[in-house]
Amino acid sequence: MDPAFAVPVALVAGYLLGSVDFAVWVARSRGVDIYAVGSGNPGTSNVARTLGKGAAAVVLVGDLMKGLIAAAIGFMVSPEPTEGLVTGFGLAGLAGLAAVLGHCFPVLHKFKGGKGVATGFGVLLYLQPLLALALGAVWGILVAVTKTASIGSLVALIAVLPAFWIWGPSTTSFVWVAAIVVLVVARHAPNIRRLVGREESTITKDEA
Repeated sequence: MDPAFAVPVALVAGYLLGSVDFAVWVARSRGVDIYAVGSGNPGTSNVARTLGKGAAAVVLVGDLMKGLIAAAIGFMVSPEPTEGLVTGFGLAGLAGLAAVLGHCFPVLHKFKGGKGVATGFGVLLYLQPLLALALGAVWGILVAVTKTASIGSLVALIAVLPAFWIWGPSTTSFVWVAAIVVLVVARHAPNIRRLVGREESTITKDEA
């Protein structure tokens, strides 16, 4: 695809995919407004607290697929196989960043979105599957031990940068992955404050 069209297509497709909020739709299918229950965050953890593990699993898979598909679209429409910030895996990473932005600030839901962890890991799953699976296992173990989703998410996110720098498919895609990590960590600012104050909720307890 012509470079003049490839980048806009990847960005728009990624953002619109990201804007489809599975937490909102799954909750609505059960007669629940996810913004009005638990923490009010339209994400997997809040769905798990308020609607159960089955509903949360649907949301998790849906949010992962948004990032993975967006990255795949970016790679497929890339104008040439050589690596650059907006070609090859670079464009895949940029489209993935657009999906995470769409998840965090969805035009379909008045820009009130989630924190982007699952969608970001979906991008990583496309760019470096084995690394994504390893970090996903780290996340799962930490959540199981601490019962606190934000701890698992933040530790896994921090680990992404050195790991992807070493094992990622390209240095150009690292730029966009780093941007995703910064965005998602920034979205966790309230969680970080609660962790410091020892007030963070577990996955089985509603946030105040």
